[in-house]
Amino acid sequence: MAAESNGKSTKIPEIKFTKLFINGNFVDSVSGKTFETIDPRTEQVIARIAEGDKEDIDIAVKAARAAFDHGPWPRLPACERGRIMMKFADLIEENVEELAALDTIDAGKLFAFGKALEIPSAVSTLRYYAGAADKVHGNTLKMSREFQAYTLREPIGVAGIIIPWNFPSIMFFYKVSPALAAGCTMIVKPAEQTPLSALYFAHLAKLAGIPDGVLNVVTGFGPTAGAAISSHMDIDKVDFTGSTEVGRLVMQAAALSNLKSVSLELGGKSPLLIFDDADVDTAADLALFGGFYNKGEICVASSRIFVQEGIHDKIVEKLSEKAKNWVIGDPFDPSTRHGPQVDQNQFKKILGYIEHGKREGAHLLTGGKTHGEKGYYIEPTIFTNVEDHMMIAKDEIFGPVLSVMKFSTIEEAITRANATRYGLAAGIVTKDLNVANTVSRSIRAGVIWINCYTAFSPDCPYGGYKMSGFGRELGMEAMDKYLQVKAVVTPLVNSPWL
Repeated sequence: MAAESNGKSTKIPEIKFTKLFINGNFVDSVSGKTFETIDPRTEQVIARIAEGDKEDIDIAVKAARAAFDHGPWPRLPACERGRIMMKFADLIEENVEELAALDTIDAGKLFAFGKALEIPSAVSTLRYYAGAADKVHGNTLKMSREFQAYTLREPIGVAGIIIPWNFPSIMFFYKVSPALAAGCTMIVKPAEQTPLSALYFAHLAKLAGIPDGVLNVVTGFGPTAGAAISSHMDIDKVDFTGSTEVGRLVMQAAALSNLKSVSLELGGKSPLLIFDDADVDTAADLALFGGFYNKGEICVASSRIFVQEGIHDKIVEKLSEKAKNWVIGDPFDPSTRHGPQVDQNQFKKILGYIEHGKREGAHLLTGGKTHGEKGYYIEPTIFTNVEDHMMIAKDEIFGPVLSVMKFSTIEEAITRANATRYGLAAGIVTKDLNVANTVSRSIRAGVIWINCYTAFSPDCPYGGYKMSGFGRELGMEAMDKYLQVKAVVTPLVNSPWL
């Protein structure tokens, strides 16, 4: 099977893993049902994948529970867990090209970025937490009464992990890596749109020596398999990345079941504030990359561009010029910067928002149309003359649509940047340190980038304020999601304790 791209041919790997991975084995679903995974470049079926349901989640949970309660993983010396995770990382690195190709055909992601950036980023994250595994420590306490105490930080138990389709490999390891390092066992449900790389990772985990039952992957749909994870009475923690609407359902199900711990990384409508002293070229590049990276299918997308009035017109002109040079096409072509949206539903949703923008009176500067005769391609789209009340300025579109708005003062910029139900990220472009400090401390968002954007690193946490969720990915803070704190108290020798 090959992908034609400007006269060149890129080998697409054979699809090796299509079944559920439970207790160390690939198995059919209990129902025997399967579903199609679609190539967004061609709209053709790639493979049929086992469709897990509540019964399959039950089986996976039993395997994970047995592995946690009786198996070796939580009881291994932490350095040994780290060693196995390092082996896992090595195996991913050895298969980087195949894994990047799987995400390209499943999610429409740029193959060159996947091979050079995204799969290596997943590897770096896994190695970071492999190194963190033996650095989980409690405290020794001298209590105010005649007691002494110490704290233990113990793995929380069985984790249910639900990952999104926009970064199937990176998000897999943002969540699985700290869970493994902490000593948890887990059930991972990848998005139904992008199951292929998760199943391949399960295979490599087995080869690395991760014991059976520790890492289970159940493919299926959110309303069935995902709901079964959220409401399961024997799952101790659920970690979800996705839409705010589904996050509400996950939290509700967790509350109505066993009050399991919940972490949510949800939607965003992130502002990028460009001040008068900014370099126009640099600011335009940051705006386009922040908004159009991964076809705009990124939760921290800089979809609201606020430009100070002194350079507003220059920025708009530069954005228009640069956006027209973004090459749309087959994501296997190394010259392509913009591939297809993930599926037909997302494709139609984005086009619907573009029509809303036109009807509400925003000016369509660039794009706004589909591209090509097949595949879910949409041109990078920029609106100007956007007002804060418009739907395109308020809703998370999750596609290549930017809204450009003018502001006068720092105070106005801060107020308008914060006028959103979301609070995931923000960017600031300025040469003035005082402006950067004032604005970064005033915007209510989990990560603020100054003169850069989407600058992620395994050791730097990020997560949301407000309706963008709670809990943090990356950094040592992400380990906290998968650990419990236990206090052990004893009386001092010969001290009365009643």
